[in-house]
Amino acid sequence: MSNGVDSTNAPRAVVLLSGGLDSATCVAIARDQGFEVHAISFRYGQRHNGELDRAAKQAQLMQVASHRIIDIDLAQLGGSALVDSSIAVPKSDHVDKIAGDIPVTYVPARNTIFLSYALAVAEVLGSRDIFIGVNALDYSGYPDCRPEFIDAFQTMARLATKAGVEDEQSLSIHTPLLHWTKAEIIQRGIELGVDYSQTLSCYDPQGVGEDTRPCGQCDACLLRAKGFAENEIADPALS
Repeated sequence: MSNGVDSTNAPRAVVLLSGGLDSATCVAIARDQGFEVHAISFRYGQRHNGELDRAAKQAQLMQVASHRIIDIDLAQLGGSALVDSSIAVPKSDHVDKIAGDIPVTYVPARNTIFLSYALAVAEVLGSRDIFIGVNALDYSGYPDCRPEFIDAFQTMARLATKAGVEDEQSLSIHTPLLHWTKAEIIQRGIELGVDYSQTLSCYDPQGVGEDTRPCGQCDACLLRAKGFAENEIADPALS
């Protein structure tokens, strides 16, 4: 899939790419807006590496200019079912049963840490734009997916960087999915040609590598299923 961007003149954007549905859509949106995409993923001690396999596949499919996988061991800190296998991932049989409080799948300060690395990469690349696929509607209740957090981080970033000191409006944190439902995200991704068969949105998948399969019952799986159902199409990752 070509984005028609002349990479010699296109502005550079750093895009957080987890390998899930939202981040893949975010890459496609950044490309569609004319950016030369530099993707960044993290091996942070998560309980499975299937999402990193999908991130690498998406980077290849969408012909990003570069793809970094950065190692951070958040498992040393614990405190989340995503980095501590002794904590069970909450599961249910219907999306309406997702709890309204902050779940144990929240990884303390994860987006703050990830965005800080993205900020450093952006400075090195001379980029003024960072994209992150956070969502404040169909999401699991994480505090670092809210618009207040993104606004605060952008303010901090403009104060804490060389580029920000020289030009206080030099950095923008883009959140194109922030106020979209999962169905709207999927619809836009399909319009942009995202291959959702090569994404993984599960908190507790089974298997290894390309054979990794979603559990179908965690919050992320239920929200993803809701989005495809509302578009009246089958999830290609399950075929």
